[in-house]
Amino acid sequence: QAQLVESGGGLVQPGGSLRLSCAASRSIVNIIVMGWYRQAPGKERELVASITSGGRTNYADSVKGRFTISRDNAKNTVYVQMNSLKPEDTAVYYCHAIYGLGQIVDIWGQGTQVTVSS
Repeated sequence: QAQLVESGGGLVQPGGSLRLSCAASRSIVNIIVMGWYRQAPGKERELVASITSGGRTNYADSVKGRFTISRDNAKNTVYVQMNSLKPEDTAVYYCHAIYGLGQIVDIWGQGTQVTVSS
């Protein structure tokens, strides 16, 4: 069964760090791009960062210089290292992947809560 499994969320103080991980199941092959989105209460879901199979990255302006996305293709896993966290980073973070040959599929993880608060 194709699925994305996220881990690493939690509660952290402002200025702290967290690393989120997202592992794609073995049935997900030919991944084109993986990324992280987030959704805060009352707001729309927004892109945080993405990385292509070739390693090209894209970041939201609000996280540039603080977050770093990386990918282990052998493990079908994507990470986002989040440093200098701010209260406005509080949200549910969702992993996302686009994959396939011919027929292109996109899939979402279940989400993991990140709360930045003192």
